Formats: sequence, structure tokens, C-alpha cells
Amino acid sequence: MKKKPTVTRPQTAVKQNATAKREIAKEKFESVLSQKSYTFFENVYAVARLIPQGRVTSYGAIAHYLGSGKSARMVGYAMNAAHAQVPSVPAQRVVNRNGMLTGKHHFGTPDMMEKLLKKEGVNVVNDTVKDFEKLFWNPSLELGI
Repeated sequence: MKKKPTVTRPQTAVKQNATAKREIAKEKFESVLSQKSYTFFENVYAVARLIPQGRVTSYGAIAHYLGSGKSARMVGYAMNAAHAQVPSVPAQRVVNRNGMLTGKHHFGTPDMMEKLLKKEGVNVVNDTVKDFEKLFWNPSLELGI
């Protein structure tokens, strides 16, 4: 019979730190939404701004988090229009459900999305995020529904 691993203090601290970060991100998002009545695009931008550097999410994950699970395409339209937003929206961190850079043609050059991701430490091979599952940031889990 296998013994349960004992939780050491560093592991507990890591879990507490991760929980605290999730709570802070959730509070930021709720604070933004409570300030005024936002459009769907503005809600998408608010979620996208919470994606940590070096992580990626999908159009569908954002749509699901916002309660519009079948609106992944609308999230894509929002990302296409995000480049003029202030504060800026890290649209490069939003990819399709397979980790492909399907929005790359909406950046200044065809390779700009990849360059921005690589600058954040995200490896891209053949227009697809390498280790997509490992880098995937799920707003429903991270921010809670």
C-alpha cells in the first residue's frame, strides 16, 4: 500500500501563494466588471488582461468563462479588434483550442504573434504552442465561475 506523501511547508506555501494569486485576479476582474456595464468585447479584454505572461488560453475558454460557451468566434473577433485598446490587451496569449496561432494574421506581420509569445518564454513550433496543455491558463479554474 502506498503511503500518502506528506505535505511539507514549502508545498503548502506554494499552494497558498497560488490560491492568493487566483483570488487577486478574480477580485481584479470583478472590480472591473462592477465599475460599469461592459460590452462582450470589453469583458473579453478584461479576462485577456489577466492571462499571466508565459501562459496561453483559448478563445473557447474565455467564452466559457464569460457564460457564452458557444461564442469562441466572437472572442476571436474581439481579439482581432484588441490592438487599439488602452490599456493594451495581450492578444498573442489567446490561441485556438489546439494551441495554434490562428490569429497571427491580425498582427503587424505574420510572425509578430509568435515573436511576442517567444519573448514571454512560450515556444512555438509550426505555428503551434509547444507544451500547450502545460501552459494552458483556464480562466474558469484560475478565476472560478
